[in-house]
This record gives sequence, C-alpha cells and structure tokens, in this order.
Amino acid sequence: MHVAALTAAAAIGLPGLAMAQEVTIGVSIPAATHGWTGGVNFHAEQAKERLEALHPEIAITITTASDPGGQANDLEDLVSQRNIDALVVLPFESGPLTDPVRRVKESGVFVTVVDRGLEQEGIEDLYVAGNNHEMGRVSGEYIRDQLDGEGDIVVLRGIPTVIDEERVQGFQEAIEGSEINILDMQHANWNRDDGFEVMQDYLARFERIDAVWAQDDDIALGVIEAVRQAGREDELFIVGGAGMKDIIARVMEGDELIPVDVLYPPAMIATAMDLTVQHFVSNGPVVGEYILGSPLITQENAEQYYFPDSPF
Repeated sequence: MHVAALTAAAAIGLPGLAMAQEVTIGVSIPAATHGWTGGVNFHAEQAKERLEALHPEIAITITTASDPGGQANDLEDLVSQRNIDALVVLPFESGPLTDPVRRVKESGVFVTVVDRGLEQEGIEDLYVAGNNHEMGRVSGEYIRDQLDGEGDIVVLRGIPTVIDEERVQGFQEAIEGSEINILDMQHANWNRDDGFEVMQDYLARFERIDAVWAQDDDIALGVIEAVRQAGREDELFIVGGAGMKDIIARVMEGDELIPVDVLYPPAMIATAMDLTVQHFVSNGPVVGEYILGSPLITQENAEQYYFPDSPF
C-alpha cells in the first residue's frame, strides 16, 4: 500500500521520497568587507556547490550582510521565508547577534555558530572555530622569544568580540612574567585602513617599538605600509595572523619585517557546513565544539599554507 502511494504520487508529479526528506540549510555570513571575510565568502560558495552535488536532498541558501542589523534581518527571513532546518552563522558581531540567533534556535532549528562565539553560552548545537586563545598564545610566545623576554611592543586588536578577547588573553598569558611592555593596545577592526591609521598614531607617539602584534593579516598590511612610509622597517618586526596568501608569500621569501604568520583559516566555514550536513545524513552525533589548530607559519613550512588561487 505504501509503495503504491509513492508510485501514484510520482505519476501525477507530487513530491516523492527525496522531496519529503529535503533539508534546507541557511548560511549567514558577513559580506566581504575585508580579506578574511572575502575568503569566507569564497569557501562558503565552494562548499555549497560541493555539498549540494553530493547530497541532492540538501538545499543551501547563503546570505551576506554588511552590518549586524542586516544580518539579524537575514536570520528572520531564513526562518520565515526559507523555513530552514539548520543555520550556519558567522556573527558579524557577538553581542548584537546573540538574541537573533537565540530566537532562531527557539524556533526548532539546528544551529551551528562559526568563529565568533555568542555572548550567551549554550544557544548553539555546534561551535566551529579556529583556536583563538592558541592564536594569541603562539603570537605572544614568538614575540617573547625573539625579543629575549624584554622590549616595547604595540598591539592592534580586531573588532570587539569574544574571539578578540580570547586572542588577547592568550597573548597576555604568553608574555606574562617577562619584561615585554605593551605601550598601547587599540582596536583596528580587522581592517587594512584602520591598521594603517592606528600604526601611524603609534609611530608618531613612540620613538621605540621593538615588535608589533597585528592579530590579523588585513591589519598587518596596513601596519606594513605605515612602517615603510615612516622609514622604520629596520627597528621592528610584525606578527600577523590568518594565513593570507600575500603575507604567506612574504614569509616564504624571508621578509624580515614580517617573518612569521599564525594560521586562522577562512575555510572554517566549509568545515562548519560539512559538519552541519553530517547532522542530517549521518547516524552519529554532531554536537559540541570543533576547534581548529593555530600553527606558527615560518619560512620553513610556509609553502604548505600557500594557495595562490585563493582570493585570500
């Protein structure tokens, strides 16, 4: 009787078994406002194409937003218009997106949060991120070692988010007990222009700077330009982070101004999408945290992290 009903449905053009099993996944990410999020957009689109080809019952909708308010509106539309079964969200900012994501979760949607944790714990089913504390720690340990435990440095932070706080905490723990003196620490919003302006201010105010922690490769590019315009390349070095191909190329070439980088891959969005799909197609549990590593990228190992065809 069940087989006959399915056959009849197919004959008159009604949805068959595959349609009955269709799962809609919404992916909400920031627009490509800087290099790293450009990489996120690229890898999200690549993952959508690959996953929909592998799993015809999966439909993925990607939305991008240029500010927290726009992203909150996108989340409402994904629930009310797209009737999503799962959400993969990389919050533009942690605070403003906490309540909107919580409302999505309360509607019965499986929620995967990527990169920037929410301000309320326990909302998401799955959290996928780079190891922000480790990223800060690896950066701090390198600077501490290179300066033999003493010197004057400046720090350029990202956007005020949970991950920014985690990175700074890891960095400060790494230099704790040393004679490393942080002259100043300001937000540069993971933005090249802001990095340039903040570094210009530092260079004008401080006669001696031994090292710079830029926290992000977009910031680092602005820092490099400010340092070169000031003609102070020979007095300091810069540690960025993420794995931007332009920075990796400099590391490969042995650029003394930026001798290393710390990995924080934008391809984590693809990892998050893969795992979210597995929640629906696997008989194994997909909940909890999935934290990627943050290796130090040096001239000796940089080639394995260099992807010239990537937009980032």
